[in-house]
Amino acid sequence: MPLDGAPHRNGPRGRRIAGRLALAGGLVAGLALLAPAHAAPPQPHAPTAHAPTAQSSTAQSSSTEQRATAQSPTAQAAVPLEPVADYGADPGNVDMYVYRPDSLPENPPVVLALHGCTQSAQLYADNSGLPAMADRDGFLLVFAGTTSANNPSQCFNWFQPTDNVRDQGEAASLRQMVAHAEQQYGADPARTYVTGLSAGGGMTSVMLAAYPDVFEAGAVVAGLPYNCTKDSGPFLCMNPGVDRTPEEWAQRVRDAHPGYEGPWPRVAVWHGDRDATVAPRNADELRDQWTAVHGTDQTPDRTSTIGPNGTSREEYVTGDGRTAVEVDRVPGIGHGTPVDPGSGPEQCGATGTQHFIDSICSSHWITGFFGLSGTAR
Repeated sequence: MPLDGAPHRNGPRGRRIAGRLALAGGLVAGLALLAPAHAAPPQPHAPTAHAPTAQSSTAQSSSTEQRATAQSPTAQAAVPLEPVADYGADPGNVDMYVYRPDSLPENPPVVLALHGCTQSAQLYADNSGLPAMADRDGFLLVFAGTTSANNPSQCFNWFQPTDNVRDQGEAASLRQMVAHAEQQYGADPARTYVTGLSAGGGMTSVMLAAYPDVFEAGAVVAGLPYNCTKDSGPFLCMNPGVDRTPEEWAQRVRDAHPGYEGPWPRVAVWHGDRDATVAPRNADELRDQWTAVHGTDQTPDRTSTIGPNGTSREEYVTGDGRTAVEVDRVPGIGHGTPVDPGSGPEQCGATGTQHFIDSICSSHWITGFFGLSGTAR
């Protein structure tokens, strides 16, 4: 494996944690990734900065998000996650959890799921709707969980040069989780996918760029293009966003794994059109980045409307007829994962906590984009 020689979970955690806290204190972009866009960014000299409380964030969120989070949560049991104490080399100090449907086929597909700031693997599993899709379609779910030891606001460090490159830090740990899923649970290496919200969406971009030889496809929810922070601050990348040419963006992906010539992962981009935290412009920049990687232009080949709320879908098709890039613009919602609670065939998720917004079951359409559902497309 490419991670040979990296420290394991029983290694010098104290030194790793101390170093990460020092870095996170200075580059705490993730602290605001689920905070209001108008919140003042933490000062670089303030290592004790904390994320806004759930109460303060909710009070300052968009009116749409307030309506979603104000609903009475439906009583439901927590999704049963299996913690994996030792999955191998873990230089990023990230926790691994597995969700296995009762009926799991031999050599199942595997989806890596990455939560947003102030969240946890358990919270993401309970509200995103992904476990219901795994039950329906028969795939293995790996939920990764980061902690305040890595980032004071429990964000994945999509902006840190020690974590967002191949075979280093958090990116290396996440790749190792997938390798463990293949070895321990028989997951199919040829059907490996990744998705995430917000900071987890930023980290999804990292994994697709750094490991295009591992992931078949990914879905970035309210996230950002890969390596925006190469020459811009993370807050600027978030809002108002950074404009680069498609070729400039694409080169950053190619540089993440030098010498790799394809095939490249297919990418779905989901974004609320009222997102004041990670500006909707980032959906356009992600489109530019990955259409250029795939050698297509930035004019959609197909457009349609999906779901109960009229989500706008754009598809960018390669010469072989496959949709290489898809952009789904969710109307009327702010920053969060689009969900649609209920028992219908296109419904999923829960809205009993912040940043899961009643609109459309994005997990249903994302797994369809991955090719895991026979009903989503």
